[in-house]
Amino acid sequence: MLLIAQNHFQLIVEVGLILLATMIFDLNLVPLSLSVVTFLSLFLSAGFAILFGADLAFLILSFGQHEFTHPFGPIALLAIITALASLKVMEESGVNVARLKRIVYILLAAITIFGGAMHRSFLLLWFVGLFIGYTIISKSFRQKSILTLRRIGMFFGAALVAFGVLEIVARISGMEVFSPVLRISRLATNSLSSLKLVVGNTWLIGHDPSSSYWSNSSGFADGYISLPMQFILLFGLPFPLFFGLLVTRKDTIDYMLPGIFGYAYDFGYLTFLILLLIVLGTIIVGLMILRQYRHKRESKNRKYLGKEVLLIGSLTGFVSQAIIGLFLFNRTVNGMALLTFMFLGSLVLAHTVTIRRDSNEAVSR
Repeated sequence: MLLIAQNHFQLIVEVGLILLATMIFDLNLVPLSLSVVTFLSLFLSAGFAILFGADLAFLILSFGQHEFTHPFGPIALLAIITALASLKVMEESGVNVARLKRIVYILLAAITIFGGAMHRSFLLLWFVGLFIGYTIISKSFRQKSILTLRRIGMFFGAALVAFGVLEIVARISGMEVFSPVLRISRLATNSLSSLKLVVGNTWLIGHDPSSSYWSNSSGFADGYISLPMQFILLFGLPFPLFFGLLVTRKDTIDYMLPGIFGYAYDFGYLTFLILLLIVLGTIIVGLMILRQYRHKRESKNRKYLGKEVLLIGSLTGFVSQAIIGLFLFNRTVNGMALLTFMFLGSLVLAHTVTIRRDSNEAVSR
């Protein structure tokens, strides 16, 4: 009974630990050569380009939408940045990657267009992620920093142009779902009341039960932050869930506020502080391991090239999702996206553990 989660928070912790253990074994037991990682990154990038494109087509044709960009956007970022890092390793080795580079940039453009048209928060995540990814790549390969005033200006300019194009498309087509201005106006209208709810009722651990939607609230882990509803229902766990029309109640926090307020409200200030420390620690550990991988590569040790480019991609996805989710949109680190967030974090931390086999012992057995 001790292993059965009693609330949303315990379930999140248990699933996170399971993911971490799984990633540790996968990273150590699966041979991750540079060619394998490159192939997988290209395969995933193509898959997400098709997935986001199909979702956009369904939206335009009024067949409904699934918003795959929320849970899978950071993983698409992982795939693209990993592919770009792989190209850099190949270039350093003298490999002609001209054709492969064209394929990567085509996939990058496709994901940018399809995913950005589907959701504005994805577009922001994507641009931030590309910026972080290119920065990490340049540092890992000791290249000249991309952080110049001109490039920063180009970055913000491209973001503004993208949002402007979406607004024009929304006005011409009459489809408000594309409009960034509408999203901003909704936030401006509703965020203040949501902020008052959170700030006035958040405790050190949990929140004021009377402020929750549920009449039998315990004041902790009321489902405002949770894993995917289908996942919880699959195991028949009796947790409070916002579904159907009740989603609008959850959107008071999930849609209108940054994750720092959502996590603080549902779990308390103390738990949120621990979360921030874990996120920061994961980033620091990832950067430290990257430095070790770079040292091995520069020492002509090619054993860890696949792991190095994978770590660059996963760290980029994790950092980008943390920034957007915790400081802008809670939805980016909630539900299915929370599962993605834990997956990326586990993928980063898994590099800290190396399982060694005693070859002599293996032979004797």
